[in-house]
Amino acid sequence: MLTTVIIIAILLILSAFFSGSETALTAASRPLMHQLEQNGDNRARIVNRLYEHKERLISAILLGNNLVNIMASALATSMLIALFGDAGVAYATIVMTLLVLIFAEILPKTYAFRNANQAARDVAPAVNILVSVLTPVTVVINFVVGAILKVFRIEYHAEDVFGFTAEELRGAIELHAGEDEDDEEDVKQERAMLHSVLDLGEVQVGEIMVHRKNVTAINADLPPDQVVNEVLESPYTRFPLWRDDPDNIVGVLHAKALLRELRTLGEDLNGLDVMALAAKPWFIPEQTLLDDQLNAFRQRREHFSLVVDEYGSLMGVVTLEDILEEIVGEIDDEHDVSVSGVVPRADGSYLIDGGVTIRDLNREFEWKLPDEEAATVAGLVLHESRRIPEVGQRFMFHGFRFEIVRRHRHQITCIRVTPPLERG
Repeated sequence: MLTTVIIIAILLILSAFFSGSETALTAASRPLMHQLEQNGDNRARIVNRLYEHKERLISAILLGNNLVNIMASALATSMLIALFGDAGVAYATIVMTLLVLIFAEILPKTYAFRNANQAARDVAPAVNILVSVLTPVTVVINFVVGAILKVFRIEYHAEDVFGFTAEELRGAIELHAGEDEDDEEDVKQERAMLHSVLDLGEVQVGEIMVHRKNVTAINADLPPDQVVNEVLESPYTRFPLWRDDPDNIVGVLHAKALLRELRTLGEDLNGLDVMALAAKPWFIPEQTLLDDQLNAFRQRREHFSLVVDEYGSLMGVVTLEDILEEIVGEIDDEHDVSVSGVVPRADGSYLIDGGVTIRDLNREFEWKLPDEEAATVAGLVLHESRRIPEVGQRFMFHGFRFEIVRRHRHQITCIRVTPPLERG
């Protein structure tokens, strides 16, 4: 009987090991394990190798855990039947349930969850040996499980257990908070930047481009002195050149190339040929994703592209700086014309230019206005109202109140936006 009790105790310890290992390896931080491996941590390397064979890992832990639990219960039942007869079955059920629940489930899992990263590294060598020994059995088990699930048309992948999806990452970013109130503003900026990085694969260049009405384009047929004057009066360094029609872009003039040529020519501008200085224009569709365009900028070593619609008409321009500003916020230099387009009012509302993007508003004020159907606040009003509103009209969308303040022809130029009141 003493031998049986000792064996049961050993089995419960093994059960606690399996339960704790499962929780630790599931809850451990994948990014941290990767970083520790890069720093030379051998146990973190073993954890990462276990993650590479997730189905075998899960099967081995569950197989070991169930095996020792069933064996411990069987031994306890046999021993208590010998002592108390048929009533021993009930006693064994009660005793083993309490022992397994407290010592083999709750205690080890609680400890492993609170110390997941360290616990995962501690158990990794032993679990790695276990997985290797049980591989023939787990392969058969996984095959049987897969066949049964296919009968019910259920797709299962171990990555679903250990995977770290984009939505989980977004949730982790939202949970990130400063240690005190002084850090809150910095944390807010960090959250906005991290969210923007995740959005690069979802946002199209048409949503962040500089619209054609705000683009400084130069007629290539203008006299050289007028071209020079337009370049000098503009805060920009790259200028689309058009001929015959503003949609017919024939080149892109860089101010630095023009200055080099002026130094060569001196005061005589008659020999200035802007088309000879211009680079070939690079056209991209407005549906191009920011992630793809950022990679294209790096590969081509260019910072400027022209955005066209499906008919080939010029929509605007997008630069490398535009994409970087989507991540880090506005980047102003000494030549930028700083126009935020948002004026806060004493009553809690905001006067907003119609061309201000929804993404900038959401980033700045942590609003949650939808930007799937419209890129600007004026576009959102047009989309939701299904009309061209008159000055003074008011609308309620997504908990916000929109009042049309100014309109130029069919273009909404200023809107008063009142956000919903915060509920404490």
